[in-house]
Amino acid sequence: MSSHLVHGTEHPLDPAGDFSAWLDPRRTAIVSIDMHEGHLSDSPDCPCPAPRGREIVTAIDQFHCAARERGVPIIHVRSELRPSGADDIHGASSSAWRVTFPRHVGPIVGADRHALQGSRWTRFVTEVDPADEIVTGKKRLSAFYPTDLDFLLRQMNITAVVLDGIMADCCVLNTAFDASNLGYRVTVPQDLVRGTDEALEAAALSMISLHLGLVATSDTVLRSWDTVMARESGDQR
Repeated sequence: MSSHLVHGTEHPLDPAGDFSAWLDPRRTAIVSIDMHEGHLSDSPDCPCPAPRGREIVTAIDQFHCAARERGVPIIHVRSELRPSGADDIHGASSSAWRVTFPRHVGPIVGADRHALQGSRWTRFVTEVDPADEIVTGKKRLSAFYPTDLDFLLRQMNITAVVLDGIMADCCVLNTAFDASNLGYRVTVPQDLVRGTDEALEAAALSMISLHLGLVATSDTVLRSWDTVMARESGDQR
């Protein structure tokens, strides 16, 4: 039987059990968060490097491909700020990370160029299929703020979201909280997110598993979808 993680401990997972609402591929969309050049470029000019995220680009592409084959839609979300700076550094209130995070990693030389609308730094690194949806305008940590992601999901009749991307302890975690608060069933594939470091990544996944939803491997998610679809196909016969 498949398993999921709860605070780092494996538990059995039955797709038809308590998590059935999380594992219905007909009502699910994947929300892929901030997999763009502004975080993932290996250039010394990268404005807000998240190098651990490069480890999962290929795996995310493979997961998305498998999801498309099963009819599960992909939504790519990216940060995007007006070049004037009104959304952030020159606005009434700038993002707190601009002050706090350099205390951990040192000066972030290109931070003022992070996610500038129309710049190379907003280009996706992961593959985007013409049938995928794109949500831009993310200006803070959550993929829901202040974007039209919630509107799009409701228009698509989606009730469950699978979150992948970066960073687990920042944008993924904030998105998971907002999604749960808005009534969506949240799943996070543990192998398709990366955090600031392994400790914070593990902490974020533990919080999600305890308070927000399902944490499992991407293979487990795909197998669960297949089980649900096979069962439904058998019922229809």
